[in-house]
Order: sequence, then C-alpha cells, then structure tokens
Amino acid sequence: MLASFSAELLKLRKRPAAWVLGGVWLTMLVTFAYLLPYFAAPDGGGPGGGLVSDLLPAGIVGNTVGGYALFGGALVMILGALVAGSEYGWGSLKTVLTQRPGRLSVFGGTVAALAVILFAAVLISFAVSAGASAAIASAESLPIAWPSVADIVQGIAAGWLVLMMWCLFGLLLGTLTRGTALAIGLGLVWALVVENLIRASANALDWLDAVQRVLPGVNAGSLVAALGARGIEDGEGTPGVAAIVSGTQGTVVVAVLLVAFAAVAAVLVQRRDVV
Repeated sequence: MLASFSAELLKLRKRPAAWVLGGVWLTMLVTFAYLLPYFAAPDGGGPGGGLVSDLLPAGIVGNTVGGYALFGGALVMILGALVAGSEYGWGSLKTVLTQRPGRLSVFGGTVAALAVILFAAVLISFAVSAGASAAIASAESLPIAWPSVADIVQGIAAGWLVLMMWCLFGLLLGTLTRGTALAIGLGLVWALVVENLIRASANALDWLDAVQRVLPGVNAGSLVAALGARGIEDGEGTPGVAAIVSGTQGTVVVAVLLVAFAAVAAVLVQRRDVV
C-alpha cells in the first residue's frame, strides 16, 4: 500500500486538474469570504461597517470552513471523480493491477493520498484566510486578535472531515460509473440541486425532514455552522450553511458517510471487473 500511496501522491502533485481546482478554491475563498463582503460594507468597509467585524482574524475559522459545505465540497468531489474515473477511462487501472499490488492496496493508497492532499489544502486555505483577515484589520487600523489554538485545530479537523467526505463521494461516483463526465454531473446535480429541493420541501413533510437530517450536505453545513460560519438564515451567509442539526450530529453523520462511501467504493473495486 505504501508504494501505491507514493505513486498516487506523485500523480496528484503532477496533475494539472488538482492545481486548477485548488487555485479556483483559493480564489473563491478570498473573493467571496473577504473581498466582496469588505467592499460591500458601508463606506467601503470602514470600522463602522457591520460586515467588517466578521472579517477580522478572530473569525478565520468560520470564514474559512464556511465554503467547505457546498462550494469547496463540490470542487473536491470533482477531484475525487477525476481520480477514480480517469483510471478507467485511460485503462491505467488494469495496467497497475498487473504489476503485483492488490486491488485494495491500490485503492487504499489512493484514499490515503487524497487525505494528505486535502489536509494540505485545508492548511493552505487557513493560511490564506489568516493573511486576508490580517490585511483587513491592518487596513482599518483595528487590533489583530486570533482565535485560540484549540479553535483553529478544531476548525482544521472539521474542515478536513467535510472535504474528505465530499471527495470520497466523488470517488465513489467515479468508481460506480467508471468514468468522469457522468460522475461529475451526478455529483453536482446532487449537491447543488437535489439537496436544495429536499431542504425546500422538508418543512411541509415530516418524513422528508427526517430524510434531510442524514444528507451529506445538510450535516456538513450544520457542522461548519457550529464552528461559526454564517448561515443562510443570516441573510448574508454562505449558501449551504445552515444549523439544521447540531454540530455533534453533523460530525458523526459526516464521519459515518465518509466511511460508508469509502467502503462501498472499495467493494466495487474489489469485486467488479476492471473493464
């Protein structure tokens, strides 16, 4: 498995799509979490602007993880679908399996490599948020007060958990469809359309409300909301963020779904024909 992990990590580092998706995410983070709210504040973002206090370093945890529930999740879901589906489209999985490693070793190496890449992405996004928030505080001559180390570590862990769940969902879809286009399309339809429709109708039907409480997007959004991310109920919060369930339930369900997506994908890789 170690050799498969090293090989997959090398492929991800050299894959242009991974760098493009990472660049898109960081651009969205800076633009929508900091620049647009800052310039939309009264008087161009002066100290009296209502939004500026939310952009200071004390709020970096909520501002950083707020986009993970939907936009960041959609991007890493695309990455997961590309990683799994491309192996079938290129025929490289069949070649790898003839070189001795077992199917589960190859799959485990892929999951481990994605986990490392996503952890690095979370650290980078927190660093970018810290720089952006400190710049805003300096520009407004406001004191720079950081959250506690425990809060930052908690935010990093929760952010990684959410991104890993969405990435493994994409990995499962790519494995299931043995391709990339259909997997990406299905994943985006689910995250951006289906879950929103279920949320919109949940208030009218009790059984649908029970269904929404176990959905990946709902629990991811509730988890990041518990960490301080502004929800859609705030009027100017991040789409996909809403405290529908408690942060504890959100953490448990996201972790369970993460394991379930990985387990189902592993079974498919182990039992199905490669071609």
